[in-house]
Amino acid sequence: MNKKDRKDLYAAILGWFKANVPAPRTELHYDTPFHLLISVILSAQCTDKRVNMYTPMVFKAFPEPEDLAGASFEQVYELIKSISFPNSKAKHLIGMARMLVDDFESKVPEDPDELVKLPGVGRKTANVIASVVYDKPVIAVDTHVFRVSRRTGLSEGKTVEAVEKDLTENIPAELRATAHHWLILHGRYICTARKPKCGECGLRQWCTEYKAQNIKLQ
Repeated sequence: MNKKDRKDLYAAILGWFKANVPAPRTELHYDTPFHLLISVILSAQCTDKRVNMYTPMVFKAFPEPEDLAGASFEQVYELIKSISFPNSKAKHLIGMARMLVDDFESKVPEDPDELVKLPGVGRKTANVIASVVYDKPVIAVDTHVFRVSRRTGLSEGKTVEAVEKDLTENIPAELRATAHHWLILHGRYICTARKPKCGECGLRQWCTEYKAQNIKLQ
């Protein structure tokens, strides 16, 4: 795809989202940046819906980083044992809280490069926190964003890093935090991994994969 066609594609897709999904939000429940960080760590390879079932108990038990930093593995594990990979996540949560207390004055940092230093926080998690909490112009690429971006033609990147680079270069800085939610929600409910709902998709008129499938069927 040439540069002009790619620019037109971005303009069309972002325009559709602006008109049809004006105020997207994360589906994770939280009340503070610290609690969102807990939720995002817990959401790795687990649905937001399931995470939301258990985080109220976690937030009540550990309202501040100091509370979680002083917790035992058993205390944390007991609260999250029904979430995927509870052993490693319990260790990550405690380690994350201790580092917040020791190195960041108990405050969740704004800079993704600082966030990735925390246990259990990868680039995707760091970008989620930076964009959702601090409205930083970064794009968090999870499996949904990766899939939607490649199917629609927004990116031909074969890695998360390559897709993130394409999205960052082509989405205006002021829209990146919002676009993150647009792409995640679209992938979660419409452009699903199995049996995508192309008949319900408002992007199909621009989607490169949809067009390619139709050509094959003709």
